Amino acid sequence: MNGKNKRLVVVSNRLPLAVFREEGQWQVRKSAGGLVTALQPIIKEHHGLWIGWPGCGDEAPCRQMLDDFSAREGFDLEGVPLTEEEVEKFYWGFSNESLWPLFHDLLGYCRFDIEHWRSYVKVNRHFAEVVSRVTRPDDFIWVQDYQLTLVGRSLRHLGLAQNLGFFLHIPFPSLDLFWRLPWKDDILQGLLAYDLIGFQTSRDWRNFVHCVTTLIPGAEVIQRRRHTTLIRIGERQITAGHFPISIDYREFNALAQSPEVVAEAASLRARYGQQRLVLGLDRLDYTKGVPERFLAFERLLEKYPELQQRIILLQVVVPSRTLIPDYRNLKGMVEQMAGRINGRFAVPGWTPIQYYFRSLNQTQLLAHYRCADIALVTPLRDGMNLVSKEYCSSRPDQDGVLILSEFAGAAEQLGANSLVVNPYDVDGTADAISYAFQMDPEEKKHRMLRLRISISRNNVHRWVRNFIGEMKNS
Repeated sequence: MNGKNKRLVVVSNRLPLAVFREEGQWQVRKSAGGLVTALQPIIKEHHGLWIGWPGCGDEAPCRQMLDDFSAREGFDLEGVPLTEEEVEKFYWGFSNESLWPLFHDLLGYCRFDIEHWRSYVKVNRHFAEVVSRVTRPDDFIWVQDYQLTLVGRSLRHLGLAQNLGFFLHIPFPSLDLFWRLPWKDDILQGLLAYDLIGFQTSRDWRNFVHCVTTLIPGAEVIQRRRHTTLIRIGERQITAGHFPISIDYREFNALAQSPEVVAEAASLRARYGQQRLVLGLDRLDYTKGVPERFLAFERLLEKYPELQQRIILLQVVVPSRTLIPDYRNLKGMVEQMAGRINGRFAVPGWTPIQYYFRSLNQTQLLAHYRCADIALVTPLRDGMNLVSKEYCSSRPDQDGVLILSEFAGAAEQLGANSLVVNPYDVDGTADAISYAFQMDPEEKKHRMLRLRISISRNNVHRWVRNFIGEMKNS
């Protein structure tokens, strides 16, 4: 970021905090999640502005609470209040029952509702009005993710002429899938109002370009470069590119070696004795492949009985979107599967699946990473998956094995030094766990060292520099 008056403005569905009412008192809680993890260090470094929903409507005394948070964290916040109906239709409805499953190649979970779509359009316009009101002409405005695809077009209608950037954190679907969306043209036109559109992987980037050139009359590719494509539509030129997101490697590496984390990891390790720990850590979501992971672990115990009583799957599921029926059903299914598998294989002193439905604080999270012999990161589809990068960054001992789904965006960067699996292939995943269990220590060290070098070089700071650098040239 050059120029003393330049300011980074991040626009996302949620602020990095939640304002909520508990026992009659308004309170503030810091938010978790991949977007916050990735962006907070950057916006803090540049003393920027973050615009988003604070988790409440106009009834909360948000302004003072946001100002207090800003003073502590070192960057400014601007809330976009939403009504309960807007949250229900825009967020829980269109964003998470239409776009989310469609973009993750899970058409069977999609619900297309005209009222949800209208709310999505309205809320995106509302976000744009707030952005227009609080930003300056020389700000770098960077809109984030699938909930806000139309903000750029609304900003153009409001007269903003400056360069606008957009980054999609989830996958972008193939043409065959995207075609199913009733409002596909509106979404594409909304995205094309931005000057630079970033994607996690080369596949997502190619899918988007294919959709644009097929569905938008007159759209043509005029330049192809290594990581970007220049598209012309009439008199406008738009750049689409591949900018894989990452984490703050240095911070994770340092925190993993803190006395608090070391002590917590030792306590966790002592709880399970000499048994090897396979870690699954996911939000509650049908894209994460937890049922398939349980089936693979069950197959492991069948196929390699010598591993029984020697290995444990420690599965932590973080509560998420529990108001959506599909997510509640998933929770019940996962719990039943864990109970069935444990009922089949457990003996006194050994329960093969240790299942927890809870959130972890930072110390607990890093302790889980440090004590896990194997990380089983097997989503059915994922934009990137930062858990894989966090796990490797938290292994200063250069030990541990990463098993990674080929359908996670991270596989494009980390696949060469992890064990790559198809999560639908139960036998193949079981074989990978067995191989990881018996992997030679030198091979483990070599693989983990290469993974850590890759993540340290391609960190979140480089992600931001690459994107903003490209935006300046757009």
